[in-house]
Amino acid sequence: MTREAQIPISVQAEEGEDRGSNASANPTMGDMIAERFSRRDLMRGVLAVGAITATVSPLALAAGRAEAQASATPSFDFKEVAAGSDDKHYVADGYDADILIRWGDPIFPDAPEFDPLAQTAEKQKRQFGYNNDFLGFIPLDASGDRGLLVVNHEYTNEELMFPGVGIQDTKENNFNKTTKEMVDIEMAAHGGSVIEIRRTGGKWQLVRDSRYNRRITAETEMSITGAAAGSDRMKTKADPTGTKVFGMFNNCAGGVTPWGTWLTCEENINGYFWGQIADSHPEAKAMKRYGAPGNRYAWGKYYDRFAAEKDPNEVNRFGWVVEIDPSDPTSVPKKRTGLGRFKHEGAGNGLARDGRFVVYSGDDERFEYIYKFVTEGKVDTANPAANRDLLEKGTLYVAKFAADGTGQWLPLVHGQGPLTAANGFRDQADVLIEARSAGDALGATKMDRPEDIDVNPKTGKVYAMLTNNNRRKDDQVDAANPRSDNRFGHIIEIMPDGGDHAATTFRWEILVKCGDPSVAKVGATFSSATTKDGWFGMPDNCAIDSRGRLWVATDGNDSKQTGRNDGLWAMETEGAARGTSKLFFRVPNGAEMCGPYFTPDDTTLFLAVQHPGESEDEKNPGTFENPSTRWPDFKPTMPPRPSVVAVTKRGGGQIG
Repeated sequence: MTREAQIPISVQAEEGEDRGSNASANPTMGDMIAERFSRRDLMRGVLAVGAITATVSPLALAAGRAEAQASATPSFDFKEVAAGSDDKHYVADGYDADILIRWGDPIFPDAPEFDPLAQTAEKQKRQFGYNNDFLGFIPLDASGDRGLLVVNHEYTNEELMFPGVGIQDTKENNFNKTTKEMVDIEMAAHGGSVIEIRRTGGKWQLVRDSRYNRRITAETEMSITGAAAGSDRMKTKADPTGTKVFGMFNNCAGGVTPWGTWLTCEENINGYFWGQIADSHPEAKAMKRYGAPGNRYAWGKYYDRFAAEKDPNEVNRFGWVVEIDPSDPTSVPKKRTGLGRFKHEGAGNGLARDGRFVVYSGDDERFEYIYKFVTEGKVDTANPAANRDLLEKGTLYVAKFAADGTGQWLPLVHGQGPLTAANGFRDQADVLIEARSAGDALGATKMDRPEDIDVNPKTGKVYAMLTNNNRRKDDQVDAANPRSDNRFGHIIEIMPDGGDHAATTFRWEILVKCGDPSVAKVGATFSSATTKDGWFGMPDNCAIDSRGRLWVATDGNDSKQTGRNDGLWAMETEGAARGTSKLFFRVPNGAEMCGPYFTPDDTTLFLAVQHPGESEDEKNPGTFENPSTRWPDFKPTMPPRPSVVAVTKRGGGQIG
């Protein structure tokens, strides 16, 4: 989930946040898939048709293609939404999709009502932030009718937030119209929100006077913990100790821990840093590996800490997983450096067999890696407070996929293998700050832009969303390999050996290659039971309901790319129906589907609709004055507003 949505795909290689900075010689996921399935399919005599005519996943193929197709009966019983593109949202028949909260809505009793023509930073700090992404729900009582909704506010769109500003006025023209007041509003609109919500008469509402309500911004004080805390590379002019930082930003997906804390993940942090840094500077190589400075915001124009040449270590203090206690609005958020520094998409998690806590995370950029973190200590289920600093210590691993369908988790531990001072890693802090370079050195597998990852608590399987990779070359693939110029992505299924998330070995399969299955050259592998409305491209976020079923949210579908807007699809992962998907919710024009999260009883599904109003029309991109939709208010004086939607079944019952 990046600002790429604003940029034509033809120029994303030059302009997007995802710069593809991994120049290592490590094998790509495509190389692994090619080697594995080319050999396997040759043995089975299906190589000639594998990439073109397959309509089920390789796992279903192995179980018997004809039988799987003939008996594929989806477990989801809702009537599918029609795929398409317009300025409204749609949900499956029999369900209500109510707007719960919008950008600018006041979340405190004394907060002002939203006025887009009179916005200030002080007002925004008391209002719901922009571009809601990850959502998490933490119940406050046994009834399930009260809870805390935690929300990431990933980034801002100046051209949709402020009148008179177009995309051409941002990076292309040195942010000539971006004032300090605008920057201050942007900084206040980033970060996150904690809000109490209550269900009355089957509908959810904000509890505006709740003591739990909180805004976290790009200026909120946070502590730095773990092995990188106090490192010389974390020390700045404002913080000579390297243990305190102000703010978080570009927080994409995340997770909720069993002890009730919120894990929120900093992703495309490079774009917030301004200027240039000399090639001879000690941090130059590391900055380049992370695409910094990206010069996508004007913050460095007014604040020196975002000017790379003035305070070069500041960039090292972003790109982490942040742990926040939503039950205590006075608590200090903690950046958990043990989980590594990269463009974290999410923090899907589960328990190892011995009770240790495991967090999975993708590095959202083309040719980057999949990681997991295993705590040193075990979760104390009887005493949540005892887990307060469980993420302080543990081991970070990076994935290496083998051609035979197995894989290894390689530890990122200083002094082991190539992670030594002789190779540029002076200590564990260096390993964590430069987790990407450590992955390079270990020979991790380059993936096709790994985004959200989640754990199925029913089966123990792990699902990784690989959004796309339009830079894959023809000579990297063969007849049975996922596509070159892979614009539609695929989903990988990982099975930890022994069903233990702490295991250092695993097996893997492709669940589905995405795209339009009616176009042979696309090579999509949805089940033949999938309808013309049921297929999708660009999987991004995911959720797994209490019954162990996978739901996939997308980023990048539109009328030009796929003939449909983004949305939420229900995806079968087990049995004969494996590989079948159905469209449940569709977003309005310009929007991205984010943050699917279920209440524990599956009676409510919370969804985040991000950046409505953008446009794929290069000549007429969406702006404050001329957006592609004015959702959700549809008032001529009101811009489109990113919003959280609460989906419930009419008459009650579980979703799906």
